[in-house]
Amino acid sequence: MKSNRRNSLSARFTKLLVPALAASLTLSGSVIAADDDTINIGFISPRTGPLASFGKTDGFILEQARKALVDGMTIQGKHYKVNILDRDSQSDPARAGQLAKELINQGVDLMLAVSTPEVINPVADAGEAAGVPTLSTVMPWEAWYYGRGAKPGQPSPFKWTYHFGFGTGEFYKTYMSQWALLDTNKKVGVMYPNDADGSAIRGALVPRFTKAGYTVIDPGAYETGTTDFSSQIATFKAENVEIINTFPIPPDFAAFWRQAAQQGLNRQVKIIQVAKTGLFPADIEVLGSLGPKIASAAYWHKSFPYTSTLTGQNGTQLANLWEQESGEQWTQQLGATLSLLDAATEALKRAKSPTSHTDIRDAIAALNVTTIGGKVDFTSGPVPNVSPGPIIGAQWVKGAGKHKLDYVITENVTDTNVPVTHKLLPYNR
Repeated sequence: MKSNRRNSLSARFTKLLVPALAASLTLSGSVIAADDDTINIGFISPRTGPLASFGKTDGFILEQARKALVDGMTIQGKHYKVNILDRDSQSDPARAGQLAKELINQGVDLMLAVSTPEVINPVADAGEAAGVPTLSTVMPWEAWYYGRGAKPGQPSPFKWTYHFGFGTGEFYKTYMSQWALLDTNKKVGVMYPNDADGSAIRGALVPRFTKAGYTVIDPGAYETGTTDFSSQIATFKAENVEIINTFPIPPDFAAFWRQAAQQGLNRQVKIIQVAKTGLFPADIEVLGSLGPKIASAAYWHKSFPYTSTLTGQNGTQLANLWEQESGEQWTQQLGATLSLLDAATEALKRAKSPTSHTDIRDAIAALNVTTIGGKVDFTSGPVPNVSPGPIIGAQWVKGAGKHKLDYVITENVTDTNVPVTHKLLPYNR
């Protein structure tokens, strides 16, 4: 079936494109090269729209990857060109799924997706339906696994799709470690959205917070795009919460925290622990004086003691190069996206044939490698098709050097190889 599709594509492109034009467009990553000596990798991420902070550095990382792959790859004694076709989901799940289908119809050998369920899940669903190996990272693995129909205790329904990175177990360990660093009344106000992330987090974390001795104040799921958080703020004030945990997109958090400040909630909160937003400098800088001392959790930091298998760069080198070329502060997405390309190319190296969907899928399933983001191991669970990853306690503080804010590490329970550099500071002091 794969061979027939390639032959059909080859005939179509031979008729449509003169060789010189085809070569030019292939270098730009805009048109697929349909031959058995080229590995075609689809790549979908949110470069624009509400989730654009996640995709902002992806063009730079893809440039690094293309430089590393400019001479192609030699696999099982055969040389291949490598063509990465990157697409912008515009933060739209429907568009992400449509782009995946278009790339699949063009004959990609391997599909990659990065950053948030809004991008990853529709791409993974398209890959699963079409029998195309699909690899992803940067969303809670439970929202990827159970959010797409898997059931606890039952065999995995997925044959072609794989995901690596943090899960609720890592969030729980990190939050317990992080929150124990300050003396609080152990009252936690949770504000989770009505989406795949929010549902997975609420179901997995709230019972464990309660079991650990925290009193959880949950005003219920809110809709993404909400502009009035008065009822949640009033509830948190009345219950005297000293910790807030939330998983909003950046515009929602900015609206919530500004309103919280207007109504005095910020003065009673010792730990404002955010995820999905507060990951990038711009998300925090836009809050002005409300930004410093917001607590976060990092799926990558430039201090991670690992090296890219694809480019050979370590975290500091990657961050410094980004800052040199862009003039902007490094972000954790740099290492996360590069780790996806590390894992993908390592799987291709291990495949019997890197243009066979089945062989690539089997190589991913057996993958056990250390990327710039840490270990990726699909051989040991916690469930099939998933490799867990670290989430490290962090905090935004006033910059000590050239940046307005610094992103510092405050705990490391999920990867003790990562160095802790700072003490967690209470938000309201």
